[in-house]
Amino acid sequence: MNKQLSKIALLATLGMGASVALAQVPNNDGYLFDTRGAVAKSGFGLCWKTTRWTPAMAIAECDPELVKKPEPPKPAAPPAATPTPPKPAAQKVTLAADALFDFDKAVLRPEGKAKLDDVVGKLKDMKLEVIIAVGHTDRIGSDKYNQKLSEKRAEAVKAHLVGKGVEANRVYTEGKGEKQPVTGDKCGKSEKKTKQLIECLQPDRRVEIEVIGTK
Repeated sequence: MNKQLSKIALLATLGMGASVALAQVPNNDGYLFDTRGAVAKSGFGLCWKTTRWTPAMAIAECDPELVKKPEPPKPAAPPAATPTPPKPAAQKVTLAADALFDFDKAVLRPEGKAKLDDVVGKLKDMKLEVIIAVGHTDRIGSDKYNQKLSEKRAEAVKAHLVGKGVEANRVYTEGKGEKQPVTGDKCGKSEKKTKQLIECLQPDRRVEIEVIGTK
């Protein structure tokens, strides 16, 4: 009888181990995964990213344009003829929101266009790989509205860059809505839309641009 109970306990333990194994998620800190190992997505079909996400963590399901296909191996060249590979150089530029957009708007202001032109000018000194433009909003308004507004702001930046000669497939846009404010608790918790609150939340209405390339 005791031997039979021992066998049942052993099988139960093995079954629990298998369940735990199935619940493991991919080892990628850049995205959120459910217990089945599938990428968690928003109602808009966007993959949820963590604050640790970088372009190097991109996966094909969520960001196919950032995932490079492996190139076929090239025949080895003599050591003397091997050129020195360029050193990677990453340049991150955060544009001030008051120079880009007015409150509740996704239309570039003249000073915002001037700052973007300055970014384009700096691209001449590097071999561009990708530009990532992430739009943000303040907390005023609904989550759904702010998500759409942040996406429109990022798209407005992309349209201007493309109009200045940047290849469209090199510009990746994303909207974060009101999820990543930089003002913190500085403006209080009031939701009443006043002139004072709008001015205080100005830093949250921004578009962050990350330029990645080599020099």
